[in-house]
Amino acid sequence: MSSASALRARGDDKELARWRESMDRMRNIGISAHIDSGKTTLTERVLYYTGRIHEIHEVRGRDGVGAKMDSMDLEREKGITIQSAATYCTWNGYQINIIDTPGHVDFTVEVERALRVLDGAILVLCSVGGVQSQSITVDRQMKRYEIPRVAFINKLDRMGADPWKVLNQARAKLRHQSAAVQVPIGLEEEFEGLVDLVELKALKFEGGSGQEVVTSDVPSNMQDFVMDKRRELIEVVSEVDDQLAEAFLNDEPITANELKAAIRRATVARKFIPVYMGSAFKNKGVQPLLNGVLDYLPCPLEVENIALDQNKSEEKVSLSGTPAGPLVALAFKLEEGRFGQLTYLRIYEGVIRKGDFIQNVNTGKKIKVPRLVRMHSNEMEDIQEAHAGQIVAVFGVDCSSGDTFTDGSVKYTMTSMHVAEPVMSLAVNPISKDSGGQFSKALNRFQREDPTFRVGLDPESGQTIISGMGELHLDIYVERIRREYKVHKQLVQGHTWFP
Repeated sequence: MSSASALRARGDDKELARWRESMDRMRNIGISAHIDSGKTTLTERVLYYTGRIHEIHEVRGRDGVGAKMDSMDLEREKGITIQSAATYCTWNGYQINIIDTPGHVDFTVEVERALRVLDGAILVLCSVGGVQSQSITVDRQMKRYEIPRVAFINKLDRMGADPWKVLNQARAKLRHQSAAVQVPIGLEEEFEGLVDLVELKALKFEGGSGQEVVTSDVPSNMQDFVMDKRRELIEVVSEVDDQLAEAFLNDEPITANELKAAIRRATVARKFIPVYMGSAFKNKGVQPLLNGVLDYLPCPLEVENIALDQNKSEEKVSLSGTPAGPLVALAFKLEEGRFGQLTYLRIYEGVIRKGDFIQNVNTGKKIKVPRLVRMHSNEMEDIQEAHAGQIVAVFGVDCSSGDTFTDGSVKYTMTSMHVAEPVMSLAVNPISKDSGGQFSKALNRFQREDPTFRVGLDPESGQTIISGMGELHLDIYVERIRREYKVHKQLVQGHTWFP
């Protein structure tokens, strides 16, 4: 008898209903884009409007603080995201777990492992730069893991902003079946707000930080343009949704609720991508995007997750995704913290509790969970338990990235993520022999944390060879060895770069 059946047999229908409602009100999303498209700025605004932070700080840290999700000193100095960071917030009674990912291609494994465990994503596009090289890469990664997504065309306040050019590029280059669900009121310096094409309402963002969303009627000079774009939205969704197509072909009036339901069905089925617009930096358009995440992206129960049963020759098993089942959790990211190894887990089924014994299916070891936390960038909140659909972290659990944990009643493993092969190598050696121990410790740690970072030995020169995804990737690790492990002065003897 399954755990869910056992719950029903004991008359725990109320408990099952409570679990289901909790999971219906949960979204696990990632924010991905080409470098410098505004992902971390967008996440900062999301955290501010949801009350997780009480002051907005900018990415480059000119005020000495920097964005919440860029907690590493190097990230704040360079103004780029190097490591993916997890957080959570609450919006309109829904819990949203967010992973902010790097945009630079050298850190592509951070995007890869985040998308492996998420149920939905926001693809951020720059209204000036349009669809760029890394936009194509992250979109390909989203397709690989079958992630439903919404798009957000950012930076409408910038000189040369053209959201319609970007939308056409997404259709041509990314093969997106997409349409705008909003149109901007003005562009560049005249960007004032947005018109919601589903509800046919104008939205303006007032207050010191755009926290007050003021709705009004559509401006009279935009009526024709707005109706054209709404008709285009209905046509594009009708191509992939039979219910809406029937109403559209019969010339029936389509209500906001009918259109919203059709967009949700098509988005969850990965047949359509709704396109939002705004300027995160100017605090415009973020709250409607959050509403779009709730309206159109799936909850954990609407996503099919497949495990491999090791007792039955890796037979595929569809996980129910409910807390009533046996525990199945995937370790998707490792990080060396102040208190030892921090292991990020995505729970696919069942419940994990502090003090429980869990089994690493890949090694067969049983481990006790000494500490269970929820992450808010580099801050931690201790919790007693977590259930299916949640993203948490545990301390003191020795494992590798990609290991699966269960409660011991089943022997399931989750499919691993795609790891690209290194493309560049560098010969490194510490100048001082005294720092050799710290040097080795650093290399071992970084190899465990990052599957695309490899270490070898040149048999001829005796030099240590580090390999990674590009020059910036290896430069960052060299700098981290200097800073975090106090391997001072010159670390690299004669930068020997070779492909």
